[in-house]
Amino acid sequence: MAEDSDILTRISGFVAEEQELRARHERGELSADEEQARMREVERALDQCWDLLRQRRARRDAGEDPGVARARPAGEVEGYWQ
Repeated sequence: MAEDSDILTRISGFVAEEQELRARHERGELSADEEQARMREVERALDQCWDLLRQRRARRDAGEDPGVARARPAGEVEGYWQ
């Protein structure tokens, strides 16, 4: 299972990708549709990463094994924020 640092590295990578997508769109390298499609994928992945990190921290705080936390389906995680 991934460690917290691995999850944070993935989060940083997705945030950097979001910034790059915006920049590429502004430079005219990506259409709005292309940018939005990939942004939705990146946002879903970010939601899953943050959820997994929160699960791990909650388990650790409760004295449980954070290693048993698992990524939940994007549809389930996205419903938390709406």
